[in-house]
Amino acid sequence: MTSPEHDHPYGHGHGHGLDHAHGHAHGHDADGLAELLELDASVFGTLLDQAVAVAVAHAPRATRTVVDLGAGTGTGTRALARAFPDAEVVAVDADAGMLERLRAGLAGTGLENRVRTVEADLDAGWPDVGAADVVWASASLHHVADPARVLRDAHDALAPGGLLVVVEMTATAPVLPDDVARPELAAHLERALGQAGWNRYPDWALYVTDAGLDLVERREPTAVVQPGPDVTRWAHATTSRQREHLADHLDPDDLAALDAVLAATNPADPAPAHTVGARGGRIVWAARRPR
Repeated sequence: MTSPEHDHPYGHGHGHGLDHAHGHAHGHDADGLAELLELDASVFGTLLDQAVAVAVAHAPRATRTVVDLGAGTGTGTRALARAFPDAEVVAVDADAGMLERLRAGLAGTGLENRVRTVEADLDAGWPDVGAADVVWASASLHHVADPARVLRDAHDALAPGGLLVVVEMTATAPVLPDDVARPELAAHLERALGQAGWNRYPDWALYVTDAGLDLVERREPTAVVQPGPDVTRWAHATTSRQREHLADHLDPDDLAALDAVLAATNPADPAPAHTVGARGGRIVWAARRPR
């Protein structure tokens, strides 16, 4: 099975706790990834909203159970719980630290009683979550060793008429100031991502249909976000991660350009120049189990 593939912008996985390119994220790196996931959700909240809207549009009328595969820090979990006010949301992740962050993030939201966490590695088998009306997998499916098997398991877990939604990131990048931008940097970063073996994903439409699901929508929302404090922090965190993990695949001029971006977006600067914007996108696949 072949299909176009895309780079995942953040490298280390959070989906089920295993990244086949880099392994587990621990300590400071895990903290940095968690912060980046939260910043991404803040900066690109409209993209999350649009993906959730696809789920709401196609979900069964009486949605009682939503399963969030690879819930990470819980940004998607919270959005799903708000979008499906009559449903229990089951947040699944293999990383106990991420699930702890997820539970902490629920405090004061009024959603605490409708979210259940399950620590489970999808590579070890389908988690014990019971029947589901909606299964949601955002930036997580490409981290599993056998996504075809996971999708078959998702099909079997869904009630007839139930919905699977798969979401992946596309083209997520800072919009750099003219005085630090290097025209060829974006292309060099894209090449370095491939050389470093950062995760890639196929067109999941082929996989969901092979799993016995009917594709009902494929959407590619995009967003251009204007400069602001969260965007600056996100740009700094993103660039820092690229600088750390791609250094061996970039030439000195590229590294100097990244260093300039880091200096321009330093959150420790008491008066940072909030001149960095952001652009990003998602691909959303929605597929239904036949009745």
